[in-house]
Amino acid sequence: MKLTTTFAGLAVAATAALALPALAQQKLVPEQSEIVFVSKQMGVPVEGRFKKFDAQVSFDPAKPATSKVAFTVDMGSASLSKEADAELVRPVWFNVPKFPQAQFESSAIKALGGGKFEVAGKLNIKGNAQDVVVPVTLTQSGANTVATGAFTIKRLAFKIGENEWTDTSMVADDVQVKLKLALSGVPKL
Repeated sequence: MKLTTTFAGLAVAATAALALPALAQQKLVPEQSEIVFVSKQMGVPVEGRFKKFDAQVSFDPAKPATSKVAFTVDMGSASLSKEADAELVRPVWFNVPKFPQAQFESSAIKALGGGKFEVAGKLNIKGNAQDVVVPVTLTQSGANTVATGAFTIKRLAFKIGENEWTDTSMVADDVQVKLKLALSGVPKL
């Protein structure tokens, strides 16, 4: 099934939360942002995305250690295919009625130089919290700053794909989350 992609989407959403830095007046620019998840179903990469997410960001490039990022992803907005989308909301996958959102909250942001940062924090999906570290690259163009990054989660650690779906020969355990988050109001790097 294409539920593997849904799991990957959840991972991506969680990852996006980790990679998003910004200040008190900073805002996410949703129409220029995306969270994509990629999983493998029977060895074939399948890509999905989350259509609804938000972030609260307070980021100062001169003081990354004092910066904070909080991110929420609407799990019901996961989109893979018409058939898979109907399955993703069910208890065995995302269990959207019980866990409508995935959350990420940063615990540390570290500058690596050259516009690169490492965002560490807790990712909570389906009531299961895991520590994650997301490498993020920031680029500025005009009034916006774009944060891009990718990380991999283990879907089974978040209980995404339960019962017969724990067999990783059908849907791989690894789900790559890729994010591109446009932010307004970030100071010059």
